[in-house]
Amino acid sequence: MINRLASKSLAQSLNNRPCVALLGPRQVGKTTLAHQLVQQTKAIYLDLENPRDRKILEDPDHFFQSHRDSLVVLDEIHQTPEIFSQLRGEIDQARLQGIRKNLFLILGSASIDILRQTSESLAGRITYIQLEPVNVIEAQISQIEFTRLWLRGGFPDSLLASSDAQSFEWRLDFIRTYVERDVRIFSARTPFSLIEQLWTMLAHAQGSVVNYTSLAKSLGVSAPTVRSYIELLEKLFLLRTLRPFHTNLKKQYVKSPKVYVRDSGLTHALLRLQTDLQIYGHPVVGHSWEGFVIENVLSVVPYGTQSFFYRTAKGAEVDLVLQFPGLQETWAIEIKRNIASRNKKGFLIAKEDIQANRCFIVNTGTDRISLSPETEAIGLLEMCQEVIKLAKRY
Repeated sequence: MINRLASKSLAQSLNNRPCVALLGPRQVGKTTLAHQLVQQTKAIYLDLENPRDRKILEDPDHFFQSHRDSLVVLDEIHQTPEIFSQLRGEIDQARLQGIRKNLFLILGSASIDILRQTSESLAGRITYIQLEPVNVIEAQISQIEFTRLWLRGGFPDSLLASSDAQSFEWRLDFIRTYVERDVRIFSARTPFSLIEQLWTMLAHAQGSVVNYTSLAKSLGVSAPTVRSYIELLEKLFLLRTLRPFHTNLKKQYVKSPKVYVRDSGLTHALLRLQTDLQIYGHPVVGHSWEGFVIENVLSVVPYGTQSFFYRTAKGAEVDLVLQFPGLQETWAIEIKRNIASRNKKGFLIAKEDIQANRCFIVNTGTDRISLSPETEAIGLLEMCQEVIKLAKRY
């Protein structure tokens, strides 16, 4: 399954920058997208996890100069971090010689080394695209049932598995591989058993305000260590940290962030929930829906959008606050499976506090209902379409 939105964004970026970085978790479809591009254009693909392909780059300057008429695709770039200085030199040399066409597409499964290296070596020469798991927009285009997307998550191999059981097994293998292999690649000294335990604990507490001290006590480590583990999983695109939104210094706000397992299918697998009936009967169902909505909405926001949650000590709360760049526009989004279950007073106070231009209650239904002059109840698909409409104004 090809993410059409990402494919379009990638094509546009390759026309405007000499180097594009396509980032995202493993198995999300980066390599598939790159191979599609290779088939359509004059491009050379190297998988840097393959020793044979790494050997081709033993003399990178010669290789790059010999292939200036082709797009060079470098997959799993973190395997050869030393290559970034050569990329910078080649891009600058090509510019001096008047070669303005795109030169490099680099793919990576984590932002850690990639962003650090490129920020130092390729500033002003590179643009970043994050490839997200399949969202509700793509699922509709592909005629994939909404409940299936929520249950299995957006990783293509999980979503398209022949049965829920096979999808569940794929996600368990994915979790095991990430914990035992990828965590070690990016943080060799981190005990993978603690990472899996923490990841599972965060799935149980999906969407809760994180308590580093409590987690540290349960794991037998320090609070700063827990914070570093969460940051690692965030940089591997496996967790999302949502910061609190502050508007008035006189108010008492929740100060700690909320943490979500980003993919709903991984949330369910970590909790050993294999079917939709098991999810509906589990205490995490509401927070699973909340995280699912947040990931879908944030997958379509325009670049530079800031996202927060809002909560005061007196109970005013908004699940997702979006501040759109350049438009001076703020949206308040409350997320409920059932409209009737919302905290009407708390949301009313909160939307006044943050001075939201538009307010939405995103629920599991499909009807669009006006609840007040500035607040609508809306389905997730329609919510994402509203964000896309606004993004087109940029």
